[in-house]
Order: sequence, then structure tokens, then C-alpha cells
Amino acid sequence: MTMDFDGFNLILFISFFLIALIYSSVGFGGGSSYLALLALPAFALAFPVIRSSALFCNLIVVGGGLLVFYREGKLSLRECWPYLAGSVPMAYVGGFWPIREDTFFVLLGFTLVFVPFLLWFQPQPNADKEVARYPETLPLKILIGGLIGLLSGLVGIGGGIFLSPVLHILRWSEPRRISALASLFIFVNSLGGLAGQFKNGIPELHVDFLAPLLLAVLIGGQIGSRLGARRFNPMYIKRITAVLILVAGLNILKDHL
Repeated sequence: MTMDFDGFNLILFISFFLIALIYSSVGFGGGSSYLALLALPAFALAFPVIRSSALFCNLIVVGGGLLVFYREGKLSLRECWPYLAGSVPMAYVGGFWPIREDTFFVLLGFTLVFVPFLLWFQPQPNADKEVARYPETLPLKILIGGLIGLLSGLVGIGGGIFLSPVLHILRWSEPRRISALASLFIFVNSLGGLAGQFKNGIPELHVDFLAPLLLAVLIGGQIGSRLGARRFNPMYIKRITAVLILVAGLNILKDHL
């Protein structure tokens, strides 16, 4: 694959910038969309490179967002730690798990088919915390974190795209606190997933290909985190993204099933 920053890669740069801007506004890293783009046959990337590149982009986006949420006073370690206690070790296991390339793409395809429904039907944020639909218990929080962490490590996403809708549905916190929790969840799961992957050997990462993408998500993530849900509603844009991810997921399944 040619690593020159040509017109095709410029489109990828712009796409990553927009993904980071949209997703960071609600505390996501955009890993599912990065995976959908990087898995396109046109880039001919090895699947270890696809997984690690998406996680690196996640770290850049949510790392900047965490600073914004911390300054807003929305980030509470007391609220977050049970999910992290379950997710971090399982994300490491998922990243370390020796997975075959065909198995990875099938799992990625099903994940990308499922994620759009979470994007499409994610509840609209309300101003205040509503009455919880199910009692908050420590074992349940750890279980939720562990299950999402394992899938995150296997596929190469941070898992916030799964955690946030679950917490909105359960009504366990207010929207901005859920976004802050999702950002921290994505950050630590991405670190855990990368650590597990690197345990099997560091993939061949082409700096001249990856560096512009990291720059794109850094800029987009900083803008999106500051705009947030208070300035614009990204719901409709995310629904368009959901359709594109669904198409990508179906294409991956068509090629690997």
C-alpha cells in the first residue's frame, strides 16, 4: 500500500476529523467509525493495524474530552470505578486473545451492524436525572463493564458506544455525567486493549499514514468536546453515520461469511 498522503488519504483525514468532532460532543471516541473506514479493502491494512489505529485515535479524542469534563465537574471516579474494574482486565484479555483474521472481520462486521441501532435509537438527553428504571448495584456495574470491555478489546473499540445507551436506558445518571463516564471508559479500555495487543507483538504502524489521522482526531475532538450537546444536537448527523456504518458492516460480513 502506498503511504503517500494522496487525495484518497485526504478524504480519510477529513472523515476522521468529522467523526471525532461529532462523537466527542457526547463523550465518544468514534472507534466504531474508524474501524469501518480502515477496514475498507482500498486501504489493504492488516487487521492488527486496523485495531490498534482505531484505539490510538480513541485515546487522542477522549483524552482531550476528559479534561473538558473534569473542568466542568462532571467526572466522578467514585461513580466510574466499578465499570472500570470490570472492563480494564477484560479489555486486556480481549486485546491479547489470539484471534484469526477471518474471525476478527466477522466479529467486526456483526459489531458494525449492531452499533448503528445504538446510534439511531440513543435516547435524547434530558436536563435532569430521572428515576432509575433498575436498582444500581455494584456487581451489576462490574458485570456490565466486564462484558463491554471484553468485546472492546477483541474488536478494537473503547466501548463507550455500548455503555452510554445502557446507562441512558437505566437512567443511572444525568447525560453529561454519562458522557464523562463514557469518555473515561473508552480511554482506559483503549489502553487495556492496546496493552493486550502489544503483548502479542507491536503491529507494523506506518507513521506517515497514522500521524495525519491522529492530528485530524485531535483537532476534531477538541472542537467537539467544547461544543458538546449544549451548542448543537449531533443526533441527525450520527444517524447518517449509523447508516454508513451499517453498510460497511454488511459489506464486511458479505466478504467474510
